[in-house]
Amino acid sequence: MSMLSNYEPFLVQSPQDSPIFILRIEQEGLLCEEQRQGYQHVFTDNSEEDMPRIEVFREVKGEEGGWLMRVSQIANSPICCEIECDATFTGGILHIARDYRDVRFCMDNALMLIFAFRTAPLMTLEMHAAVVVKGGEEARGYLFLGHSGTGKSTHARQWLAAFPDAWLLNDDNPILRVMENGEVRVYGSPWSGKTPCYKNAHARVGGIIKLSQAPFNELQVLTLPQAYAYMLSSASGLKIDRQMADELYNSIKHIITHVKCCHLNCLPNTDAAEVCYRGVECCGMV
Repeated sequence: MSMLSNYEPFLVQSPQDSPIFILRIEQEGLLCEEQRQGYQHVFTDNSEEDMPRIEVFREVKGEEGGWLMRVSQIANSPICCEIECDATFTGGILHIARDYRDVRFCMDNALMLIFAFRTAPLMTLEMHAAVVVKGGEEARGYLFLGHSGTGKSTHARQWLAAFPDAWLLNDDNPILRVMENGEVRVYGSPWSGKTPCYKNAHARVGGIIKLSQAPFNELQVLTLPQAYAYMLSSASGLKIDRQMADELYNSIKHIITHVKCCHLNCLPNTDAAEVCYRGVECCGMV
């Protein structure tokens, strides 16, 4: 755990349930070309130059086949690790390149990816968002969506400055979960981007807000199609896989029909936080 201190708040001494997945770590090097021949390239996630590049392959067995993900630390760097997974992501093997020294990066990304894919059928979404919790006993969590550089972290800090009862739950990868009673809750996670915020806490969701930079502060209620599009683009998952796409659809459909979803055009100031909070609390459901 010395390399994975961000997981310490989430440790349990005696797990009551079986693990949802098991990851085995190998440091004997990457797979050889012959071992990779059984996989076919599906797509490459290389949307941001300063973020990891992920090449996704599917075993040629089809829908029953497993997966292979090849990861590089940034867009144009060499492959540093490979993750072999079974078809349902219940088991995986992490292969780390012999000459790569940042073992923590490899383990952290493997765990984050497998968690997102494994929990898709469990009405659970790993989101790209910042989350602030506000309130006392009836505290609510507010998610801020947007591409990197949009100002999610900045807007979250404005909430902390504007409201004494607000605190940061996660700054990059919170977990949304639909509970058995239909309630939508947001959880902290071991993954929080550049801000070290690893809190084993959760709150009922009070609102989901898509952010856009603007020379004014204005909040608008999203239509269901708009809310779905923003949620889908912010949720982690293999959207090219039909079964997982259906699972993501079911989760998002429930969330956007039970949680207030809005779009905030905003400046980087505390007035934006106040406009956002008042508007979300006053608006009705979509």
